[in-house]
Amino acid sequence: MAPPSSRLVVPIDLKKKPWEQKYPLHNRWHPRIPAVAEVTEGELFRVEMMGWSGGSIADNDSAMDIKSVDFNIGHYLSGPIRVLDKEGVPAKPGDLLAVEICNLGPLPGDEWGYTATYDRENGGGFLTDHFPNAIKAIWYFEGIYAYSPHIPGVRFPGLNHPGLVEKGPSSLKICEVVHQRPLANLPTKKSCLLGLINEGTSEWEKVAIEAARTVPGRENGGNCDIKNLSTGSKIYLPVFVEGANLSAGDMHFSQGDGEISLCGGIEMSGFLELKCEIIRGGMKEYLTPMGPTELHVNPIFEIGPVEPRFSEWLVFEGISVDESGRQHFMDATVAYKRAALNAIDYLSKFGYSKEQAYLLLSCCPCEGRLSGIVDVPNAVATIAIPTAIFDQDIRPKSGRVPVGPRVVKKLPDVLRCSYDGDLPITQNLSKDKED
Repeated sequence: MAPPSSRLVVPIDLKKKPWEQKYPLHNRWHPRIPAVAEVTEGELFRVEMMGWSGGSIADNDSAMDIKSVDFNIGHYLSGPIRVLDKEGVPAKPGDLLAVEICNLGPLPGDEWGYTATYDRENGGGFLTDHFPNAIKAIWYFEGIYAYSPHIPGVRFPGLNHPGLVEKGPSSLKICEVVHQRPLANLPTKKSCLLGLINEGTSEWEKVAIEAARTVPGRENGGNCDIKNLSTGSKIYLPVFVEGANLSAGDMHFSQGDGEISLCGGIEMSGFLELKCEIIRGGMKEYLTPMGPTELHVNPIFEIGPVEPRFSEWLVFEGISVDESGRQHFMDATVAYKRAALNAIDYLSKFGYSKEQAYLLLSCCPCEGRLSGIVDVPNAVATIAIPTAIFDQDIRPKSGRVPVGPRVVKKLPDVLRCSYDGDLPITQNLSKDKED
């Protein structure tokens, strides 16, 4: 007899707000956020998710919703889900929770998404000093493919994945361990949603001022944005609280390595069909703390067998020398930035605006690599773009760059807002001299 289909444990009604759902969503991490459902290891279950913003970004012809988005939201997540073994015993601190992604995709009837970068005064992006204004492109899905009216001439298969899969953090000195870090985005009660904990109660007040934000990756998983974490993948999460308290969200139709525009995959609502296995005592067996407490461990990811198949790539290199010519000793971040800027400038020669190229690098299935980290003084990073996603040949050839119909017809561009701040914009000094 065929096994039963997946059991829906967290449903989503896209006509309702995150706090109006049957099981209210949450946008913070804390061990005292109650579980909304229970599953048994080996059981196939389904979790539905809103987009990270809870529906505040719309399929329209304006980027104002990106410019004014409340960055305190973090991500609206479905869960937490309590995980039990087949005897009904919950996962325990010190276990490993193996989470297998059996199936995933957009929510039926909501087959669209968007890529964007925020205003520099409200989050920005990796290249915010070059692109300080809010910009947005809408994407529509045709089965496994995505296309955008705002970035014409491009179509590619998406590798759907959750940007964020995590289980509850430990109650052991959560504030000291997580929030003492000097660059941490500290807790705030603004826009805080804590699932089944009602705002205005004493419990909500206590948890809201302690709860960790969802934006960064953390020891308990978090916003890792691994683009290959798709169908058939497994995530091995350290368990810090009884029941594990598994949550997920931030679904992407596709993403480039690094998600450089920050709101940078093709963001969408979606579903996951999952199975869990509890590996008793797995933290001690498989994870070695890289810090002063047993909490300083990280998940392990097993990438699945499904991915788009490309055979030809154009690869752009960057070294750790910034736009002013200043060298940064073995700085991989500067090197990756230079690779991205080189790719964006190159694509702009083929009729794309630099804003279109920026968003495209963030969401298309491009491959980022840390190619050299030992040859002092320069770190080397590369970005490889599959050439098959374009409807024109973008490889260098003898003679001048061909002037295709895209240049002549002035086809649509991304949606954008003005930048009203006064922070300086980084310029390409060599380009300015040529102009």
